[in-house]
Amino acid sequence: MVHFPVGIRSVALSFPTIRRTNNYYIEKYPELIAQTEQKGLARLFSLTGTTPNNEFDMEMLPYLSDPFRGTVERWLLGHEESSLTLEYRAATDALNAAKLSVNDIDLMIVASVWPEQIGFGNAAFLARKLGLVGAAWNLDATCGSTPVVLQTASALVRAGEYRNVLVVISCSYSRVCDEQDTVSWFLGDGAGAFVVSSLEGNQGILGTKTVHTGALCEVVSTDLTKDEQGNSRLRIQTGKDAKALRETAAEFLSICCEGAIASAGVTLEQIDFFLFNTPTAWMTRFCTRLLGINPERTIDLYPLYANIGPVLTVANLYHAAHLGKIHENDLVLIYASGAAGVASASVMRWGNVVLAPHLLESSKLAEKSL
Repeated sequence: MVHFPVGIRSVALSFPTIRRTNNYYIEKYPELIAQTEQKGLARLFSLTGTTPNNEFDMEMLPYLSDPFRGTVERWLLGHEESSLTLEYRAATDALNAAKLSVNDIDLMIVASVWPEQIGFGNAAFLARKLGLVGAAWNLDATCGSTPVVLQTASALVRAGEYRNVLVVISCSYSRVCDEQDTVSWFLGDGAGAFVVSSLEGNQGILGTKTVHTGALCEVVSTDLTKDEQGNSRLRIQTGKDAKALRETAAEFLSICCEGAIASAGVTLEQIDFFLFNTPTAWMTRFCTRLLGINPERTIDLYPLYANIGPVLTVANLYHAAHLGKIHENDLVLIYASGAAGVASASVMRWGNVVLAPHLLESSKLAEKSL
């Protein structure tokens, strides 16, 4: 089969203005710090009543004495910010980097974890804000959304249905989780965007493997509550089967990565760089340990952003390219997974991808901590 080269043309990131370090919670909630092992974050990641019996447990073990489970800092939405404001900035920056106008976009696909309004995704609202005339729809695969949206956009361009697809990803955990809930302490907010178009030669997406994560449907749950003003709000909380994360992590990673590599017709050794979503402080070490790869062949952004859901994958791509860890024509594997969604891996040959300049200066300082 002749490969029609389609993939990422530009990448942009957008983050909110509030930076929270652990000291904020230590000073504001000393009573919670004293009780953290009985609270939500500890229940989500704990070995109470069990012993380490897999790679995930072994890599998690050193972090269990830390009430923040290895989290360093996170970026949170301010009062005048929203997932839509972050999405708009990321989308605009991605278009500018690709030297495209909104009129050049035939389709926009938006994955918002979580959207601004209960019952509605952000796609139509963002399209109106951008002045987009073409198609716009939502896609939901929880924290595994980014590889799936990339796969979908690439397939549609390859099929000739659309020429340029704008993909926008956001995460706004702070809007659905109270900071008094210790689960929020390892969560952050952010947005990313990229343009998918035809590329040169053999560049772009070469293979993908995606599976559903139905085994993780009980890891987190949502409730509809009222805030102080009487407005309806969704709230997430730790579910009744948090241990499923530990028990399925290796299986999902192996199935997806091995499947994507086979689909692309390459070997593990031929992959130049690996990009795993890093929703925990130990995820990168777990992935490299399980796959048997050198940690130098990946990147760990958890110290910069904490868990920013599906945006982690976009951030990985952006920072790896900015740091010079991936270059044009490198083979790159990306992997992401989410509870009650999908686990997905894709192999791509990296193109001449343009990074939006908006984040470049600030990221130079931030990346010194990596």
